[in-house]
Amino acid sequence: MRSFRDWQRRDLLLIGLPSAVALVAALWIAARFLQPAPPRHVIMATGVAGGGYAEFGARYAQILARHGITLELHETEGSVENVRLLGDAKSGVQVALVQSGIGSPETTPGLVSLGSVAYEPLWVFCRGPQRLDDLGQLRGRRLAIGPPGSGTHELSLGLLAANEIDADAVTAVHATGIDGAEILLRDVVDCLFAIAAPEAGLVKALVQVPGLTLMHFPTADAYLRRLPYLTKVTLPTGVFDLVQRMPPRDIDLLAATAELVTREDLHPAIQTLLIQAATEIHGGSGLFQRRGEFPAPRQLGLPIADGAQRFYRSGPPFLQRYLPFWVANLVDRAIVVLIPLVAVLFPLSRVIPPIYRWRVRSRIYRWYGELMFIENETRSRITAGEKRDFSARLDAIEATVNGQHPPLAYADQLYALRQHIDFVREKLARATIGHE
Repeated sequence: MRSFRDWQRRDLLLIGLPSAVALVAALWIAARFLQPAPPRHVIMATGVAGGGYAEFGARYAQILARHGITLELHETEGSVENVRLLGDAKSGVQVALVQSGIGSPETTPGLVSLGSVAYEPLWVFCRGPQRLDDLGQLRGRRLAIGPPGSGTHELSLGLLAANEIDADAVTAVHATGIDGAEILLRDVVDCLFAIAAPEAGLVKALVQVPGLTLMHFPTADAYLRRLPYLTKVTLPTGVFDLVQRMPPRDIDLLAATAELVTREDLHPAIQTLLIQAATEIHGGSGLFQRRGEFPAPRQLGLPIADGAQRFYRSGPPFLQRYLPFWVANLVDRAIVVLIPLVAVLFPLSRVIPPIYRWRVRSRIYRWYGELMFIENETRSRITAGEKRDFSARLDAIEATVNGQHPPLAYADQLYALRQHIDFVREKLARATIGHE
């Protein structure tokens, strides 16, 4: 007969092996959904030095630093270059500020938006007192439309093309911002196209320069039908100077939005942290925006990230509302592992003990079966040969039982079995012997 140790080894295979397979499967499933730890170093493409994107980037870096993450800022020519760098995995750039309308799911796969963060009005300043309300009036003029790679350059070309003004109809100069303002004031160009916040010093200065006119877009709604990534904003009369009534009338402007764009494979926790930073940086009121209007999932040229959708629908992740960033992320990752393990371990804990008890008792019950057979035979006459055979079988059972080393939980059952062996042996000794 097999010993308990032999049976225990067999149980390990019959019960333990399927359980181990189930645990390995649970861990594999967890690993499929488990994100690695968030990176502690992220590269962000901004814009030209001293520009709005560069200033925003510095504020993002300060906020992420509070959470132990280094945000490396990469200066660029603007939105077009930012999108190109994001699309190039070798560049290392993982996040960027991008003007709406730059990039699309077809031309820039693998990029997602975390939402719009600010309006970016287009300011068209021209020399001369003539009232300007039509881009067609700029035909034949010298225009500073921004350097290639900038959002200003792309938007300017798009608006001119919408008015059937091709490259031969104007003299394009690749300058904007401060450089563009300088050549406008020196009469090197007739008009300056610039994208800047209304609070920018450049805008406030040019509005008040005598001899410069800011273009009004009365057909702004028509542009929005053609270019849905744009928004119409209104510059109120006297907003810069009530006494001098600057500007002297309401001026409708076309505005793109700045989008916070990342690579699709950027860690979701970092994406969420960037949106939280955007809320802190861009969530206030401004000349064209209400408090809490940004960040927002609108006027997007790229698909919105899944994590961003959840953020705008439900707010920050539950754990991040109450725990520090790294603690919340650690707990969140641990939960991903624990859920499938608990889902497997709980039913196993309910099933394995009864199975093991049944297997142990079944062996003991087999010995009891033999004892019952021998006891029943002793109730009738038996031959001397049968008596010797039954006695040998009892000795064999007793020897086997005495050689067992069962778990303590089942030792009492073996002691009881030994007593019943003695009981059957006594009955066998009193059994009536018949003729052979």
